Amino acid sequence: MTKTPDPIALDDWYAIATLNEIAEHPVRTTLLGQDIMYARASDGRLSVHEIDTGGRTGAALPIQERYQCLWTTLGSPRRDIFRLEEAEENDRRVVVCGWVKIRTSGLRLVENFLDMAHFPYIHTNILGAEPHTEVPHYASEIRRDVDEVWATDCQFYQPQIIANGPGGMVKLTYRVPSPFVVMLYRVCPLAPDRLDVIMMFIQPLEQDLCRAVPVMYLVDDRSSQIDLLKFEQVIFLQDRIIVENQRPLLMPLDPRSETPTRADLSSVVYRRWLKEKGLRYGTAESGRAST
Repeated sequence: MTKTPDPIALDDWYAIATLNEIAEHPVRTTLLGQDIMYARASDGRLSVHEIDTGGRTGAALPIQERYQCLWTTLGSPRRDIFRLEEAEENDRRVVVCGWVKIRTSGLRLVENFLDMAHFPYIHTNILGAEPHTEVPHYASEIRRDVDEVWATDCQFYQPQIIANGPGGMVKLTYRVPSPFVVMLYRVCPLAPDRLDVIMMFIQPLEQDLCRAVPVMYLVDDRSSQIDLLKFEQVIFLQDRIIVENQRPLLMPLDPRSETPTRADLSSVVYRRWLKEKGLRYGTAESGRAST
């Protein structure tokens, strides 16, 4: 594998490990085609290094610890990792769901996260159910002041909103703060004046291979940690089957390549945003075969 030359992909921050899994022995992984290694020293300090083609330890990379994860970059980001105010609230349950490797572009995974239309068919009797299949009108936009994609006024009927609780109509807001990070804010059924936050951090290993971890900041004093983990992992593994069967594996940015519906507004805006940025890594426009 070879590190991508795409400057837009290089100049961004990526979660590469959850903090509680990092031990003193070095762990090798890949980011954007570049082999890297991370480790925790005996004094607790974390480090990430490139690994050169001969297998030798190379340059140290910038790191940050944020949202239960270790973040790094292969380039020179022009802005910091996004801020999440809910993560600063001490009474929240923090659930780190574990990494899952998926044979697809990481961009496809973000797009799937944004898609409400598949809830009744893929997450039956959890996030959706027939006959409640219609996606009500919602708004999606590129917020130029922060350079993020947001979808607001989203509503959908969900039979099971939380791990241990009844269902009903749920209000959702989606946010894409960077190309390989996506999240939703959900009105909390146990505290209607507050929002639960469910995030997905994606580590693009190669153009058509990634791994991802859901991290949740919840207002839930009823469910056990195991129940919260199981609830999210079931949903994620159901999505994995669908995403891995999409073709092409890489994300087409040409609006003529796939026919969107009204329910696909967030996908349309997300793709437009990626194209405006000039991102090519993980897209069908990268020139790499996508079978």
